[in-house]
Amino acid sequence: MSNPYNSGLDRNPANYQPLTPLTFLQRAASVFPEHTAIIHGELRRNYADFYSRSRQLASQLALLGVGRGHTVSVMLANTPAMLECHYGVPMCGAVLHSINTRLDAASVAFQLDHAGARVVIVDRAFMPVMQAALATAEVQPTLIEYVDVVADMEVETKQDIGAKEQDQDSIDYETCLQQGDEAYEWLMPLDEWDAISINYTSGTTGNPKGVVSHHRGAYLLAQGNALTTSMNKHAVYLWTLPMFHCNGWCFPWTMSAINGTHVCLREVRADQIWSALEKHDVTHLCGAPIVMSLLLQHPAEQQPKLTKTVEFFTAAAPPPEKVLADMNDAGFNVTHLYGLTETYGPAVVNDWHQHWNDLPVAQQASLKARQGVRYLPLEGLDVLDPGSMQPVPRDGETIGEVMFRGNVVMKGYFKNPAATEGAFEGGWFHSGDLGVMHSDGYIQLKDRSKDIIISGGENISSIEVEEVLYKHPAVAVAAVVAKPHEKWGETPCAFVELAEGKSAKEEDLRQWCAKHLASYKVPGRIEFVTIPRTSTGKIQKYILREQAASL
Repeated sequence: MSNPYNSGLDRNPANYQPLTPLTFLQRAASVFPEHTAIIHGELRRNYADFYSRSRQLASQLALLGVGRGHTVSVMLANTPAMLECHYGVPMCGAVLHSINTRLDAASVAFQLDHAGARVVIVDRAFMPVMQAALATAEVQPTLIEYVDVVADMEVETKQDIGAKEQDQDSIDYETCLQQGDEAYEWLMPLDEWDAISINYTSGTTGNPKGVVSHHRGAYLLAQGNALTTSMNKHAVYLWTLPMFHCNGWCFPWTMSAINGTHVCLREVRADQIWSALEKHDVTHLCGAPIVMSLLLQHPAEQQPKLTKTVEFFTAAAPPPEKVLADMNDAGFNVTHLYGLTETYGPAVVNDWHQHWNDLPVAQQASLKARQGVRYLPLEGLDVLDPGSMQPVPRDGETIGEVMFRGNVVMKGYFKNPAATEGAFEGGWFHSGDLGVMHSDGYIQLKDRSKDIIISGGENISSIEVEEVLYKHPAVAVAAVVAKPHEKWGETPCAFVELAEGKSAKEEDLRQWCAKHLASYKVPGRIEFVTIPRTSTGKIQKYILREQAASL
């Protein structure tokens, strides 16, 4: 039976436009043209200029032959140019490919070829790696070089960047923009399903996969950030999260939606973070737990007293109870988020209930360790049995796979139909993360499917063992992986970084674990090392697994 409300009531330009976060900047420039959009060192750039420069970039890319569906790759730090690329690149119909600035040349070359880069915009500091990548890459894109002359960096870094001569085969970024048309009529997506960006996974078990995001998802997640985190109009956001990581969790677009201010930070250093917090009245920042450690380890006498609470959003492993308490004492309210590149960044939030504030501190920490509930723009979040695709019992104990469904889930993996089909099997996105569902609907991660330790047929959650180690006063960082064992198949192996000024021996930590864990969960080996991390602060467990296997 046909729906009578669809008869003769068709879409037309007056009642339907594809959703895109590009309109956020257009509106901000119209409504608040003089409001400060970007702070970088001594540079101040208002929304009118931000919008004009993004349009200039788009116009120049179009003149270079970039159009709908083409890829523009960028290798940039958290600078104004990176923000301009988040608008200027899709404004000409192209797809933004942000490259991890710590990758080696071979990895960069793979991504450039796989994405088919037409243009590459690169910070001069990263030019040697890019040149090495292009020397072996099949694609030969137009090269645009960005020089960050206003960064608040140490003198030697500034001199090092400024002393290098411009690549002879490149175009100067600033010159390129100045020649652009600030009135360029930028392109709306033909369909909100059109790709806006491609981001590559870490590729720890082979070549990385290209995660394709669309305009609709970016629009919704950007707004979801503001609504879920209660960001006020004109909030001030400090860039401690790499913008190359899931497009900065979509915050480059969020801040235009709320007419806020970006405070760029080229290097994540404690002194610069504390200085920016005080100087610019920062309201929000995001980062991995290592950023919290940086803040707390900075000498207390050099930590300015914050006049109001700063909202800190973290992902990855849940912060230890002591870190949460110390962050609270330092003036931060920490909120745990969870998501993946495939979900545009955070799509789950530990939404806090007011009455939880009356609970004992230890119980509050336990609640804060949970990943939480779905973001507003995410339609479905559940913990399912991957075999039956049925929800696991809501008992906080039965482990299943965390799965997502909705408009903020990726289009799929670029040029990889098999991986895409597998990821969406059963009508849900399979995260690969193992977790439980609590009776109140909050999920809690227990492990990555590849990180679960199977010892004598028993499943051991590496996160559970890590949580116990974190509670020891001498432990600053802990990571637990499987170590091959002749009898049991696998046993837990712990890698530990001790807190500054603290000491502990292997047997001390084993006895500590024995008091809080079943005997088969106690690590058979504990190594005191510097734990390897990615550029976004995530612990590289695949490296630790290799080390454990050789012990």
